[in-house]
Amino acid sequence: MVDQEKIEKAFASIIDAIGEDPKREGLAYSPQRVARMYAEVFSGLDEDPTEALGTGFEEGHDELVMVKNVRFSSMCEHHFLPFTGTAAIAYIPNGRIVGVSKLVRALEILAKRPQVQERLAAQLADAIDSSLKAQGVAVVLEAEHMCMSCRGVEKPGHQMVTSVSRGLLLTQDSKRQELFALLGQR
Repeated sequence: MVDQEKIEKAFASIIDAIGEDPKREGLAYSPQRVARMYAEVFSGLDEDPTEALGTGFEEGHDELVMVKNVRFSSMCEHHFLPFTGTAAIAYIPNGRIVGVSKLVRALEILAKRPQVQERLAAQLADAIDSSLKAQGVAVVLEAEHMCMSCRGVEKPGHQMVTSVSRGLLLTQDSKRQELFALLGQR
C-alpha cells in the first residue's frame, strides 16, 4: 500500500531542496498531486498478475494467439521517469484460453511497479506461462525511456526492444517464424 502522507512530506522536501518554495501558489498542492499520482502509478505492487489470468476457458485451441500494439506505460526504477511503448503478447494454448483483456490486464499490473523493461517482459511471460500452462509464450516490448529522452544523452524518439520467449516459441523454429511473421518482422 502506497503511503501517500509520506510521499507528500518527502516531495515537499524535494521542492524545498531544489530551491523552490513548497508553499508558493503553483506548488502548494503539488505534494498531494504527486502522492495521488504515485498511488496510481504504483498500484500494481498490491496486485497479482496471475489473478487477472485466472478466468479462462477450455476451448481445445492449440494454435498461436496474439494481441499486439498494446500501449503501456511504466516507471523506470533507476530515475523514476516513465517509459512508454507498445507490447505484443503471444501464447500457444494448451487447450485453455483467456480473454484478450486478461492478457492486457496482467501487463498493466506488472507495468504499475518500479520496473526495468527486461524484467517487465520476463514477468509477464512467466505469469502467462504459469497461469495457462501454455505450450509457448512470447512478449515483445518496444518503448521510449524518458530517462534517456529528456536527460543524460537526450535522444528522444529511440525504441528499446526486449523479447522474451518460453516453450515452443523459444525452441521450435516454425513457431518462432510464425510469431515474427505476425509481428511483421523477419
